[in-house]
Formats: sequence, C-alpha cells, structure tokens
Amino acid sequence: MKVIINGESIQLPDTVKRVSLLLKHFELEQKVVIVELNQTILDKSMHAETVLTDGDRIEIVHFVGGG
Repeated sequence: MKVIINGESIQLPDTVKRVSLLLKHFELEQKVVIVELNQTILDKSMHAETVLTDGDRIEIVHFVGGG
C-alpha cells in the first residue's frame, strides 16, 4: 500500500494495515506521538482499530527531549 507520511510517498509492507502497526513498523509505538490521518487527529485509543488505505495522508509528530 502506498501512503504519504509527513509529505513523503512511502510504500508500506502488506502487514501494516492499521495505525498501531504503522507506529510499530517505524519503532514509534513506545514514544509519545500525535497521529493525523487525512487531516483528522486520532486519539491514541483509536490507533489499534484505525485501518489504513491506499493513498492515505498521515502526519506523525513525536516529541524529543533536550536541553
């Protein structure tokens, strides 16, 4: 499936069908992230049940600590 993540067109493996699996694929499942799918911000509780489809536009923002 081909999606656009943070403005970049990416081909995802067939096993990545839900937002939670997308975060796991990019090793972000343990980080605090905000996910926007097709201009709608998803609540974290929806990540496991939200299905991705070809052509989806996804924005992922994760927080980085520093000083």
